[in-house]
Amino acid sequence: MSIQKFPLATIQKVRQYIKGILVLPESEQKISSLPPSTEDEPPEPDSLDSLGDLFKFGGWMEEDRPTPQVAGQWLISAVNPADALIKLPGLQLKPDFRLVSYLYRSESEGFGKTWALPEELSSMGYLEQALVLGEGPEQPPQPKGGMADFMMAIAGDRSPVSFLIASILRRELEEVGALGQYCNWTHHRLIETVPTRVTWQWRMEQPKDLSPKVRLFEDGRAAVEFFSCRVVAPSSIFRHVDQYSADQYTANSIDRSVAIAKR
Repeated sequence: MSIQKFPLATIQKVRQYIKGILVLPESEQKISSLPPSTEDEPPEPDSLDSLGDLFKFGGWMEEDRPTPQVAGQWLISAVNPADALIKLPGLQLKPDFRLVSYLYRSESEGFGKTWALPEELSSMGYLEQALVLGEGPEQPPQPKGGMADFMMAIAGDRSPVSFLIASILRRELEEVGALGQYCNWTHHRLIETVPTRVTWQWRMEQPKDLSPKVRLFEDGRAAVEFFSCRVVAPSSIFRHVDQYSADQYTANSIDRSVAIAKR
């Protein structure tokens, strides 16, 4: 069994790269009358160019592009979620699979759902058939052949960094299309030390080491641990633990609030 720690700055750059790739086009964004996001988003880090070979998983043909959103209905996003894997080390999409995101938009909020499915079932004809069955955020469209967990279509080299990146990638893909009350992970900032601007009430013994880390077991299993701070009320510090089996990049996850800001 071995444990490897990672610099927070590296993981932040990886997260920012993924977020930059998954930005939705204007036609799929929320209504312009809503207040814009105030989050300060730095540009894509140049250092990621050295993280892996550049390869492409394909994208939408011009004639396949969905029409602009209609409030209160589901649509198929023009963004190819698999593009987020282009420069990430240790992970790739399994051959003959594709990732597809469906979006729901109303006048004040939005929701998204990403699926992995066989490439032969990813034509617009198949994808549009599922739109008929979508009824609000509680019942997203499920395309034919869609996997229960899109991470089942992800393969990798089983290196420590591949598991940590998989944990960040999954959370970013789950947040695609989220607006308003459906935002969750968007409000979390990765941390390696306890923020000192507020006083915290701990629900457990205060951890001594908040750095991102990966533990590899001799049987091929892995465990990832990292911490984040939720920056909207109720402000909290979260401990995230993902447990990976010996043969997949799907994870059993625990996202637990371990401290809350005192008023």
